[in-house]
This record gives sequence, structure tokens and C-alpha cells, in this order.
Amino acid sequence: MFLNIEQIKKHLNIDEEYKEDDNYLLSLYSVAQKVVEKHTDVNLEYIAEVNGGELPSPLNHAILLFIGEMYRNREINSFTSVNTIPYNFDYILSLYKNYSDKNNS
Repeated sequence: MFLNIEQIKKHLNIDEEYKEDDNYLLSLYSVAQKVVEKHTDVNLEYIAEVNGGELPSPLNHAILLFIGEMYRNREINSFTSVNTIPYNFDYILSLYKNYSDKNNS
């Protein structure tokens, strides 16, 4: 894991003492990591490896953005206006997108 539960809760403004959603948040983290990998077409472990063992902070932030969106909008139905994940999510991921034919996974 590149992020821990405390970082995820801080991003979502959830008190550290609140533990009921911890497993759900960790499952969202797993989903977000896979979405980022699919979107960039690069394995995050590979990116961390070439970055000294750390995932670049923009990718961590993209993961947090995706988790936040999924946590707030848990259902496919909405009774308010439909919104997409902010453009900054796509922009951040485009910085790490693998456009070559070679997959770095």
C-alpha cells in the first residue's frame, strides 16, 4: 500500500477514532489503485520502483481523489445533478500515462 488508512481518513475528513468504515475505505483504496493503473497503463509498483520506492505524490493524490468520489457517491443513482470526477484527476493521471506500445507492468 502506498497510502495508509490514516491518510485516507484525513483526506476524507473522517475522525481517526471512527473505525466502522475502515474495511470499506481499504477496499476503495484497492479499487482506486487498479483504476489508476488501468488509466495510466503502468503498474504502480513499477513507477514506485523507478522513483526510489515511493509513489509520486500526484499519483497518491489521484488515488485519494478517486476514493473520495467513490466514498461520497456509493450508488449509481443520484437525486441531484450528475457530476464527473474533477478534471484534475484526469490531468494528474495523464502526466504518468504510458503512450508507448510497451507496457511497464
